[in-house]
Amino acid sequence: MKYRTDRYGNELSQLGYGCMRFTTKGGNIDYEKAEREILRAIDKGINYFDTAYMYSGSEVCLGRILDENNCRDKVKIATKLPQYMLRSAKVIDKTFREELSRLRTDHVDYYLMHMFTDLSEWERLKGYGIEKWIADRKAEGSIGQIGFSYHGDTEMFLKILDAYDWDFCQIQYNYLDENSQAGRRGLQAAAAKGLPVIIMEPLRGGKLVNLPEKAMNELRASGKGYSSAELGLRWLWDQPEVTVVLSGMNSLEMVDENTRIASDAEPGKFDASDQALIQSVRNIFKEKEKVGCTGCRYCMPCPQGVDIPGNFHYYNLMYIEGKKTAVRFEFARNVGLQKEPGFASQCVGCGKCELHCPQHIHIREMLKKADRALRPIPYKAGIAIARKALSR
Repeated sequence: MKYRTDRYGNELSQLGYGCMRFTTKGGNIDYEKAEREILRAIDKGINYFDTAYMYSGSEVCLGRILDENNCRDKVKIATKLPQYMLRSAKVIDKTFREELSRLRTDHVDYYLMHMFTDLSEWERLKGYGIEKWIADRKAEGSIGQIGFSYHGDTEMFLKILDAYDWDFCQIQYNYLDENSQAGRRGLQAAAAKGLPVIIMEPLRGGKLVNLPEKAMNELRASGKGYSSAELGLRWLWDQPEVTVVLSGMNSLEMVDENTRIASDAEPGKFDASDQALIQSVRNIFKEKEKVGCTGCRYCMPCPQGVDIPGNFHYYNLMYIEGKKTAVRFEFARNVGLQKEPGFASQCVGCGKCELHCPQHIHIREMLKKADRALRPIPYKAGIAIARKALSR
């Protein structure tokens, strides 16, 4: 296993264990199976384990495994505060204490504000005294380092990054999301501040494992010997700004394969032919796109607040992945739940964006199509209800 350091010099395995996807049996986590997989991971050198309050049964399972096998001191635990459902300092502390109990520990090494999408969420927490609460928990030793996980656009990520003296952050990032969400700009901005960056969804929930047959043929013809998962993981570990890549491993075979890759991959090993292979696979995905948007953002900012690249990114993903429901949910969460949403319906047709588009996209026309696809009537209603609930 290769390791990368956080801002305080602690060594973290560059492969982390994502504990959201433990195998279930009869509606509950299969404890014995999860135990075998986690112990194998620790034996292979993984020392970063990521869970969350909202991952059903995950904290309890992880805590029990570490406690019953006397290996708490061999690992770093990362878990998350469900900030979107808490409305007072008292409830924040109660939730955190519950997490410690679930995890059977007296401290969390890396603690995250879960699923920020907008700076207003941090501002709301500040109103509850979260900064003093964090300082107090650090002083007593129950929290080691503080960070946040993020789903939203790049500009908002940069604002949150500057809003507090964070110790680390966690972003969704992979070769299809290079220019969406926090993106490469966000990754590099965090690294420039000296922050470790934890990567979630490195393979887009398996989408970059089950590649189109044409892409698999390209992969086989390359002679590299990479699996589709290995291609995506090596692309990430080639970037020195990446600290830990999380993988939701739920088989011993997956643990063995991913730790094998993580024991070899490092910046500089992913050469020009590897990068060309990534681009070739991207191009195959792009064949299914509806809009030829590259995410360059020359069309931004929109005077009406429309997130033009964001709308087009998710519109394209609906057809690239063939998972319309999943992409609509992702769009609703990442674009629709920001304090100032960037819906395509906000467009007034001024045409300013089209004057700056290098791809000469008919942006106004395509925004209407994207909005119809991403927000059919049931989704419009659902987003409106969620926004109202979160604003209370």
